[in-house]
This record gives sequence, C-alpha cells and structure tokens, in this order.
Amino acid sequence: MEWKPAKSSGIAVYKQIANDIEHRIISGEFPSGSWLPSERLLAARLNVNRSTVISAYDELHAAGLVKRVKGTGTLVSTELWNDADKRLPDWESYVKGGFFQLNNPINRQIYQLVHSGDDIVNFAVGELSPDLLPVSFMQHIQHTMEISQYLGYEHIQGNLKLRDAICAHLKAYRSIDSASSSLLITSGAQQALHLIIQSLLNPGDAVIIEDPSYAFSLPIFHSAGLRTFPLPTFEDGIDPDEILALHKKHRIKMIFLNPNFQNPTGTLISMEKRRKVLDISTKYGIPIVEDDPYSLTEYEGRSVQTLKSMDKDGTVIYISSLSKIIASGLRIGWILGPRSIVNRMADAKQQIDYGHPNYPQWIAAQLLSSEQFDAHIRKLRHGLRNKRDRIIRSLDKYFKGSADYFVPEGGIHLWCKLAIEGTEHQLFKEAVKQGVVFAPGTTLGSSTCHIRLTFSRADDNEIEEGIRRLAEAASRL
Repeated sequence: MEWKPAKSSGIAVYKQIANDIEHRIISGEFPSGSWLPSERLLAARLNVNRSTVISAYDELHAAGLVKRVKGTGTLVSTELWNDADKRLPDWESYVKGGFFQLNNPINRQIYQLVHSGDDIVNFAVGELSPDLLPVSFMQHIQHTMEISQYLGYEHIQGNLKLRDAICAHLKAYRSIDSASSSLLITSGAQQALHLIIQSLLNPGDAVIIEDPSYAFSLPIFHSAGLRTFPLPTFEDGIDPDEILALHKKHRIKMIFLNPNFQNPTGTLISMEKRRKVLDISTKYGIPIVEDDPYSLTEYEGRSVQTLKSMDKDGTVIYISSLSKIIASGLRIGWILGPRSIVNRMADAKQQIDYGHPNYPQWIAAQLLSSEQFDAHIRKLRHGLRNKRDRIIRSLDKYFKGSADYFVPEGGIHLWCKLAIEGTEHQLFKEAVKQGVVFAPGTTLGSSTCHIRLTFSRADDNEIEEGIRRLAEAASRL
C-alpha cells in the first residue's frame, strides 16, 4: 500500500484513510468477504497512531462497508453488493443519526395503539371527544366560504384576518392586549415550542421546565443540546425561589411554564407565585414562555388570569392554540411576543414550510369571530366537567381508596397516584392487554407510581369501562 495520508490536506487523517479504503473496496482491491490489514500493521505502514486506524475502521463500519469481528479483525461486508454495480445505503446508520432524537418508546407505542382500530379506551392523548367538537358549527362556516379565494400562499406571519380575530379573542377572553404584527400562526402549540427553541436558544443554554410537565416529554430540548433543569410542581405551582437558586448556579436563559390547569397535574399557579415569577423575570432579564392551552376550560366559567395579561414589561412569550378548545385537526396555534423575535421565528417557519396552510386559517378566523363561539365554550366547559366527574366516580368505585388524585378545576387531565404492586410501566403493559391506555408518570417527569389520565378523548359511556379495565390490569400485577 504505497498511498499515505497528507497531514496538511485539511481533511482529518482518519477520514483520508477511510476514504482510501472505501475506494479500494469499490474497485475490488478488497473484495467482499476479504480481511482488511490489522490495525497495528496498517498504522505502521501509514506511520500513524493505531487509534487513527481504529477511527477509520469505525467510520467504514458505520457506513456499512465492513464488519468488526472481535478478536479476529475487520472484514469487508459480504452483504454489501446486490450485483457488481449496486451498493445499498446503510439505512440503520441514517436512522441512528439526524438532529431529532426519537420520541419515548411508550409514546410511540401509544400513538400506534390509538390508531390501530382496536377496542382501546384512550386516556392517553390530549384530544377532544366527538361529542365536544363543534362539528355543525364548523360545517356552517365552511358552507359560507368561497374556496377559490384561499388557495395561494399566505402572509409569512399568518392570515391577517385570523391574527386580528385572535387579538380580539385574547382581549375578550384572556385580558391580553396584543397586535396582529406581534403574532405568528403556527401548526399547534408544539410547533411554537420548536420554533422558540430552534430560533432563540443555542446548544448549552440552561432552561427551566416544570416536573412533571408536557415539556419533559419533548425530545426537542435535548435534540437542541439544551440543559434542562426541572422544578417540582406543587398544588399551587412551582416554587419561584428555586428559579433564583438555579439561575445563580447555571445562568438560566429561559423559563417554560404551563401555569393554567397544567399538563399533567391540572394545577393552577397561585397569584402570589405568578407575581414572584414575573418579578424574577424582569429583575434578571429571563424570558418566560407561557404555554396556555387550557385557561378557557375553567369549568365554572371563572376568568383565569394568564401571566401574559399581568406582563407589563414584555418578558412573557405567550403560546396557545385551538387544539384543546375547538379541534386539534385544525392545527392552529400562535406565538405572541416582541416583534423582533416574532419576525425571527416567522423567518424560521418560512424556511420550514413556507407559511401555514391558509384554508384552516380562514376557518379559524370565522370560528373565533362567530357569535356561536361563546356558546361552544360554555358547552365545552360543561362537557369536560362531566367527564372529570365521571372519571373520579369510576376511580372511587373500582380502586376503593387506593387511587390518590388532584381534582382539577379546568383542563383535561387527572394526575393520579396508584397504590399498586409493581411500577407504572408494568401497569401500562398489563393495561394494554386489557384494552386501555394512559400516560405513565415517568414519561412526563421524575414522579414514579403516577399516571396521567386524560379524560377529554373518551366518550362519556367509555370512561367507567376504561377505569374498570385499568383496575383489572392493576389487580393482575
């Protein structure tokens, strides 16, 4: 082997070696099934460290060109060729790569189960049941629209009529003053979180999330290389003093909160704690991301004061959507914040999807502006409260005091601690066999022996049966 790597080429030496061997494999000098030179021998020939050759062989192995045989050597793959001119990509190495980390395996399993068509009672996914969807309301809206008007690209920040309708909605229902120029329409609240993380933060930045929380389940925080610091959630929310302690140690860049009927606990941050969190935000210059899908679901119709409505200094980035109050399938969410960051995220969204689809935006604008919207919200609150009461009665009936839960005054989740044998993951496996799914607590935080029961998706007549099946699963552990 006369070739030697050039250390001044600007390409890492191990990559030069890997590239040269790959060329020799393709040309047939090292045919399929043959052995490459030993690491020690090749290092001596090329006058490099053995570790450099090991790195080169690891590169070839990752590309699917060779196999490492422990104690023997490195073998050119026998599965490399279909015929003399074809080579298959090593799809497994691609699957293991990429920017995005995989979702939690249980979350992937839940998705498959609830879309399988099997007889599954769904306490796992945060959607509205058919009886809570404003189907006739939406059909009426669609019948009044002329489709030909809405088939082009939309404004980069979203349809102006929708943004104006959201501004009016925020003022009327959430006491938030806003301007259409400070709004960005997103594909639900989850895309809003992704845009904030990818546009405004850098790898290594320290952020605070609640524990437990929906944010805990999102791989995007770790995919982006962020350092996440979870704060325990109590019945009146997180402890603001803990934010200060973490900031002094780690220089917190952003705080992610779901303060209104939080997912998964259903808790509401107290007014005193809200004021303290806002004071910390303004004193130390730490932005707050308020994720607020549930404030309109307060069962008695009482007004819930959002952090954004209390924000006099512009430190709160406000996220919400129509997924939990109208329909998740519309995929309408939004970000409200300072214009400079909204413009930055709008630019990122344009790079991803060239703006949000306009047809659902026109429907959403009509829905929010309709006189029927208020009646729908009242019906939704009544329906969710009824489902909450049904699931609590069923837990009391079938678990007979062995289920400890927090009773929410709004939202769609019940956070429950079960006195069972085994772990919540073992319960999940047995529950699937019985035909019911839920979210184990450790998929949403560090709490063990907890489960999240989302009661909004199941029909009223399914709820008791679902809890009966869950109790049957618990009895089999």
